[in-house]
Amino acid sequence: MNQIYMTYQHVIKQLGKVDFIGPLLLRVYLAPIFILAGYNKLNNIENVTYWFDSLSIPTPELMAWLAALTEFGGGIILLFGFAVRLISIPLMVIMVVAAISAHWQFGWHVLPEAELTVPWEWRSDLIAEAGIRKNRAIEILQEHGNYAWLSEAGHLTVLKNGIEFAATYFIMLLVLFFNGAGSYVSVDYWLTRYMRK
Repeated sequence: MNQIYMTYQHVIKQLGKVDFIGPLLLRVYLAPIFILAGYNKLNNIENVTYWFDSLSIPTPELMAWLAALTEFGGGIILLFGFAVRLISIPLMVIMVVAAISAHWQFGWHVLPEAELTVPWEWRSDLIAEAGIRKNRAIEILQEHGNYAWLSEAGHLTVLKNGIEFAATYFIMLLVLFFNGAGSYVSVDYWLTRYMRK
């Protein structure tokens, strides 16, 4: 038993040499999401301001600009791994605000595709309703449109728009906040090494 434990510890120690892969993949995954979200907001700032106002977000124009610039710039910062812990904070705030103001009323799931729901889904009624609407939309499209062409790139779905993605991104950012950008493939790593000289 002792030999198994020692082997396990050796393997874990060896894996520590590539522990930069986790933070790197989180950054590379999140960066384009935030860059695109920020870019789209910047290009439609008036519509975003109106939307924020409809969500009762205070000072909607200022908040629209702050969200857009934080997402766009934050995505770039994440990609290069510079000040990752610092930029994670405002990005997490944006995810909390998005979850509460724009998604909470729709429950957990973003897509209502699963018949089984997680125990913490508080709007399972919307899953059933989305299924009814999806089936009706398919019927209409099959009758009056070219449904084969419309669904060729993917199945038709109805967006339930719950907090699932915002919560997932928040958790990923929280991991980056506590663990940092990772070694070797981040500006933070090389700056820290340079400053220690």
